[in-house]
Amino acid sequence: MDATSQASATPSRSRRRGRSRVVPLEKVPSRRLWMVFLLLSAGLVGLAGRMAWLQLVQTDALESRARRLQTQRTQPLGQRRPIVDRTGRLVAMDEKRFRLWAHPRYFNLPGDDPNHIRPAADVAELLSSMIAVPASRLEAEMAQRPSGIRLAEGLDPETAARIRSLGISGLDLEAYPQRIYPQGSLFANVVGFLNDERVPQAGLEQSRDEELMRHEQARSMRRGADGTPLPDDLAPGVFYGDDLRLQLTLDSRLQELAVKALSEQVAKWKAQKGAAIVMDVANGELLVLASTPTYDPNRYWSFDPGRFREWSVQDLYEPGSTFKPINLALALQEGAIRPDERVHDVGQLKIGGWPINNHDKRANGLVDFATLLQVSSNVGMVQAMRRLDDGVYWDWMNRLGIDRRPDTDLPGAVAGQLKTKKQFITHPIEPATSAFGQGFSLTPLKLTQLHGVLANGGRLVSPHITRGFRSGEALAPAASPGGQQLLKPEITRTVLSWMESVVDKGSGKGVKTPGYRIGGKTGTAQKALNGVYLPGAKICSFVATLPIESPRYVVLVLIDEPQGDNAYGSTVAVPVAKQIIDALLVVEKITPSKPAELNKTVNG
Repeated sequence: MDATSQASATPSRSRRRGRSRVVPLEKVPSRRLWMVFLLLSAGLVGLAGRMAWLQLVQTDALESRARRLQTQRTQPLGQRRPIVDRTGRLVAMDEKRFRLWAHPRYFNLPGDDPNHIRPAADVAELLSSMIAVPASRLEAEMAQRPSGIRLAEGLDPETAARIRSLGISGLDLEAYPQRIYPQGSLFANVVGFLNDERVPQAGLEQSRDEELMRHEQARSMRRGADGTPLPDDLAPGVFYGDDLRLQLTLDSRLQELAVKALSEQVAKWKAQKGAAIVMDVANGELLVLASTPTYDPNRYWSFDPGRFREWSVQDLYEPGSTFKPINLALALQEGAIRPDERVHDVGQLKIGGWPINNHDKRANGLVDFATLLQVSSNVGMVQAMRRLDDGVYWDWMNRLGIDRRPDTDLPGAVAGQLKTKKQFITHPIEPATSAFGQGFSLTPLKLTQLHGVLANGGRLVSPHITRGFRSGEALAPAASPGGQQLLKPEITRTVLSWMESVVDKGSGKGVKTPGYRIGGKTGTAQKALNGVYLPGAKICSFVATLPIESPRYVVLVLIDEPQGDNAYGSTVAVPVAKQIIDALLVVEKITPSKPAELNKTVNG
C-alpha cells in the first residue's frame, strides 16, 4: 500500500474509534424517579417533624437538661458562726477539713491507658508521706473491698490540695467543717463542744445552737461553653457572706490567769474543785467564769462527762459567812439595826435547843458591825438578825430570788433552795442559821449577783456572758447599766465600808493592795449533802468588791473540800482572789484610790 492510501485510512480508523466511546442514553423509568422523590420527601418530613417535636413538645425538658449541664451547684457545708471573747480573740471556729475516700477498682494514674487499673500498692506509696500513714497499712485497708474505703479524716486544705494535684482516678476528697477551739480548755466550761456528728453537747454551743448556725444556701451558677459565668437565674442573697460572730463578755487574759491560780490552789490543798467569777456590777457582764478541773473540747472523749457542766452555775452550796454582809444590808434596809449600834457576842447561843457557836468558840463581847464582819461572828449575826421580823426576813430572801433561777444567758443555771415561809417562821433555828449563811443554798453565780447589789448601789443586775452577734471584726460595746432597785444606795455604802474594814483589819488582809480601797468577806462553810452536813467537809470562799469609793467589780473565789486543819477562806481562797484582783487592776486600768500611798510604796 502506498503512502496516500495509508494516510486516507488513518482518519477513517480515528473516526471509528471516536464513535465507539459514545454511550447511548436510556430513559429512566418514571416509577424509579417517584420512589426517589418519595424517599427524599419522607426524610425531609421526618426531619421537620423531629424538629417540630423538639421545638414544640420537648422544649421545657431540653431546656431543663441544658440548664443542669450548664449549672454548677454547690451545697452548703453547714458551718457555724465563730465565738470570740470581749477583745475579739477566737474562742470557737469552724475550719474546712477533708475526708479521703479510696475506690481501688478505679485506680488510674495520669498517663495510664484509660482501661488500665493500677494496683493499690502504687497509690499507697504516693499517699503515705502526705497523710503520714505507712504504705503497708494503707495497702491493707484498700485490700478490704473494691470501693468506699475511708483512708483519712481531718485533712487540712493544703494536704487535700497536694493529694488532688496527683490526679489519681479513684480517690475522692469530701469537704466538711470541723469545730476548733483555739483556747483549748480555757472556755470549755462556758462554750461546750460539738461531738463527731456536730451535735452540740454542752454550754453555749447547745443553748444557742440555732443562732450559731451560719446563714447558708445552696449556690447555683450557670456557665457558658467556655466557662464564663452567666449572670441570670441567680437567687437573691446567693453571694451573701455571713460574717457574724458571737461575742462574749469574758476576757481570755483574766480567764487564763484565774484558771491557772485555781488549778494550783486546788492541787496544793488537795481539793475537789474550784471556781472564780468576776462581774461588772454596773451591767452584770462576767469577765471571768473559771472552774477546775475542766476539759479540752478538742478532745472531749478523753474526759469524764461530769466535767462538761459548769458547777458554779449548776451546783448549790450554803454560802456561809460570805452572806453576812447581805443579811446586814437587809436589816439596815428595814431599820431593824442602825449603823452605829452594837451587839453582844457571848460566843455561844442555844436556839430551839440547837447550839450555835462562833468558828473559834470565843466570845467577842460588845462589837460594832464592822468588827462583827472582821471576826466573822456567827453569834453576833444571830443577835443582829433577831431584831428583824422572821416573816419580813423571809420576804426579803424571796425578793432577792434565792429560790428562783437567775435571769441569765448562762446555760444550765438553776434556782437555789429556801425553806417555805411557814417553816422559816415556825422554827426559830431557820432564821438563826440563815443569819450566818447556812440552812439555805444557792449557786456561786447567784451569790455574785447579790454582792453586785451591794456594790452598785442596790440594783439587781442580770449576770451574763454574751454581748450578742456582731459583723466582721467589729466589737460590741458594753451594755448600759440597769437592774431593779432593791436597796437604798446609802445602805449599800455603809455595808461596803464595813467590808473594807475586813480587808484592812480582818481575815481579808491577803488581798490588800497599796493605793486601792478593796472590800471583802471570807467564808468557811460546812458542806451539806441531801440536807446532812458532811463531817470535815467545807467550802472555803472569798468575795471582794473594788474599788470601794466607786465599785466596778465583784470577785468571788470558791474552793470545794480543801484538806488540812488550816483550810479557811483566808488561807485557801484569798490567795487566788489576790492574783485575780492584781491582774484586774492592770487589765481594766483601774485608777488608784490613794495615789499617794501607791507612790510611797513604789518609791520605797
